Amino acid sequence: MKARDVAVICCLLWLGTAECNSLEPTGAAESHPLVNVAGIIEPYSSENTFNASSQSLFEGTSRPMECRNVVHMNGSQWCSFVKTTEDCKIGSGFIDYLQGAVCGFCHNLLPLAIVLYAVWLFYLFMFLGITAEKFFCPNLAAIATSLKLSHNVAGVTFLALGNGAPDLFSAIAAFSDTRTASLAIGALFGAGIFVTTVVAGGVGLARPFTVASRPFLRDVTFYMAAVFWAFLVLYFGSINLAQALGYLALYAVYVLVVIVSSVIYQKGKNQPRASLYNNHSEINGNDDEIPTCIRRTTLEDTSEYQSLIETEESRSTKSILLDSLNPIDFQKWRRKHLPWKIFKCLKLPIEFLLLLCIPVVDFDQDNQNWKRPLNCLQIVTGSLVCILVFKSGYYGLLLIRGQYPVWAVVLVITLVLAAVIFFFTKNEEPPKFHCVFAFIGFFFSIILINSVAIEIVNLLRSFGIIFNLSNTVLGLTLLAWGNSIGDLFSDITVARQGYPRMAIAACFGGIIFNMLFGIGLSALIQMPYNDNILEIKCDGLLDWVLVGSLGFSLVMSFILIPLQGFKFTRLYGIILVSYYVIFVIIALLTEAEIIHI
Repeated sequence: MKARDVAVICCLLWLGTAECNSLEPTGAAESHPLVNVAGIIEPYSSENTFNASSQSLFEGTSRPMECRNVVHMNGSQWCSFVKTTEDCKIGSGFIDYLQGAVCGFCHNLLPLAIVLYAVWLFYLFMFLGITAEKFFCPNLAAIATSLKLSHNVAGVTFLALGNGAPDLFSAIAAFSDTRTASLAIGALFGAGIFVTTVVAGGVGLARPFTVASRPFLRDVTFYMAAVFWAFLVLYFGSINLAQALGYLALYAVYVLVVIVSSVIYQKGKNQPRASLYNNHSEINGNDDEIPTCIRRTTLEDTSEYQSLIETEESRSTKSILLDSLNPIDFQKWRRKHLPWKIFKCLKLPIEFLLLLCIPVVDFDQDNQNWKRPLNCLQIVTGSLVCILVFKSGYYGLLLIRGQYPVWAVVLVITLVLAAVIFFFTKNEEPPKFHCVFAFIGFFFSIILINSVAIEIVNLLRSFGIIFNLSNTVLGLTLLAWGNSIGDLFSDITVARQGYPRMAIAACFGGIIFNMLFGIGLSALIQMPYNDNILEIKCDGLLDWVLVGSLGFSLVMSFILIPLQGFKFTRLYGIILVSYYVIFVIIALLTEAEIIHI
């Protein structure tokens, strides 16, 4: 062998070893060597490394490879790239959706994985909505009543939290990872545009009406201020501690204005202050904050979980337990049409799980919804489920003194507590401490909603990587639609029932809480981990299209509705819905870089 050939082989061996070490994790070079022991050069394996043409795409840059670069590679190399790229790792959550799609399915079956993920995303949104509507929100209403808060204070504090829970916890989950912070921005602005155009326009189409001038102008003014502040945060690309606290302070000012204006209004009308649940006089007069929780309590017929058999002292504990765990109201079932029944069957597993875990205190039901055997069982099952889902089960699986798992300790403690409550209470009447169950249900609901929100954010990020879509466009479409579709149906239903002013007040009042707390509280939670300043990555022109569209829609309503004498007509409803369709088209064209600067 000539000296030139030996030199060539040595160079190839050195280059191959260096490249292999740079692409594979620690220990991979020994288990999958580029060169075998005989000195014969082996070809690259598509299961462990990506080819030189793909590698050349990322040469010349010192920054770490982004997970989105996987779409530029050969399909057979996606799995190895996702496994070995740090940016593809999930920060929290139970399921690694991206790795499951590209490694659990061959590349030709990737569309099947996407379809399955879409169905799972639908179920996650359904879980989020049911938990917030049927468990989180009623418990907040009960807490507000227990604390003897007035209707207006409860409406803009506890019950605003209940209505905005999906948006708020989705934002908190997205802000927990700098890679998905833009997803929260897109969702908050996207939901804002959707609610103020499609939902508000739908209310006007369902029932034209005259807007309550003072609450409308107040809410739109505060919301425009919140949007402008968010624009400044995006413009400078970061949010510091003072700005995060400023968001919360602005909402505190909004609450104060609502309370003061309500007091002035009631003095002018010589009306007594309305209670939390008996607010029909205020519904027909002053349409200040009428939250969704109250609307569903006062306008719906009966709770879906109300027992078919009336409560009697003679009923056995077993009968009460079985009846309480039944999520179907057979009287309502017989009245409903087939589509409702199909949708109900899809919700049954979620509703049964939530009934098993989360206690609900409802002052409008018999005995305040006290179900002695079920409430005692929920203390055990709810505590166990929450400790196992909180932080993806990290704390639940810890060992105390290296021997006792935390979940087992929680199980023993809650079993003892449940036994004490069971033997010292009666089926026929709620105990004096029954209101404590509202706080327990509130706490359990927060943990479950937050866990589901994390899964939704992780799944949407995986969609974004697979389809090469930005987090912003996913936030303003899928996440915003999923969190706001319930508002669309509920507000239109309320309008058709004769309360359009209440529905429009909910449209503009609720999103103020979502925007200010969604950004302020989410950023504040992350401050200790980011040296009191949180960087927010901007997606370029799309972000400015998003902010500009929301701002223009608010200015348009702020000017045109007063010019019409505060009359909300069907024509203006059509204008708002058309505006949203044009916005979505422009946003998608911007994402596809057909519209660019």
